Amino acid sequence: MTDVLTGQAAVDQLLEVLDLAPTGAMSFRGISPPVGPQRVYGGQVAGQALVAAGRTVDPERFVHSLHGYFVRPGDPAEPIEYQVENVRDGRSFSVRRSVALQHDKPIFFMSASFQHREEGLDHQAPTPPDVPGPEGVPTMTDRLARYPERLGIWAMIPRPIDVRYVGEPGWVRPGDRPADPHQRVWMRIDGKLPDDPLLHACALTYASDLTLLDSVLSVHGEVWGPGGVIGASLDHALWFHRPVRADEWFLYDCWSPSASGGRGLATGRMFTTDGRHIASAVQEGLLRRVGG
Repeated sequence: MTDVLTGQAAVDQLLEVLDLAPTGAMSFRGISPPVGPQRVYGGQVAGQALVAAGRTVDPERFVHSLHGYFVRPGDPAEPIEYQVENVRDGRSFSVRRSVALQHDKPIFFMSASFQHREEGLDHQAPTPPDVPGPEGVPTMTDRLARYPERLGIWAMIPRPIDVRYVGEPGWVRPGDRPADPHQRVWMRIDGKLPDDPLLHACALTYASDLTLLDSVLSVHGEVWGPGGVIGASLDHALWFHRPVRADEWFLYDCWSPSASGGRGLATGRMFTTDGRHIASAVQEGLLRRVGG
């Protein structure tokens, strides 16, 4: 546990992962962390795809939405090539299509839309009531200490995100998780990020895939892994409503409106500590039971 990369060192490694190398006017190459899961983490490829798209857009235009599909598992030992298509540059909006490839086959593709800042109507739904702040819930290290036998990859991979579950997470022992219609998690990048709006949006995209699908399991009190469920993200959509700083605390309030046919739908809202609704996410995932 003490050898796990955390804090600013882990954040600096994340910044290296998000800093794609240009290979042409509309193409880039990305890498994965040297230590990680057996397949590329979905939030990483989505974040990198947004980096690629954003670097081809006027920096005065800010991303407001993205929609992506995971079509093949990525190999973390191989570089990922990103090809960007300029779909349209209008007077107010720019649209890009970003495709991630390995071995000349797409593993993920995404459309993203960027907009000049404008003034207009402004409202939002209220924040969830009676949620303790990030300092009032256990840290990831505290929670993991209770389940050493279920650490798995968590015992090795870097943790650039400080994740604090309000309720029980999905990696506890089977039977230890009460059913809960909501999964609420406090998150922040566990260090300082440069003042680049695109980078903060990409970091938020990276974080948005981390716990969202777990809200489907939470409805049933189910857990990941032996005696529970295995899963994979099928698609991912994210809308940015207000300016974002991913290195400041935000509450990820997630729930699942439906699950059927081996798939589960999850949706989430992100709120700052002062109650601003900064982003919303929707994801569908494949979910299958496994033995103990």
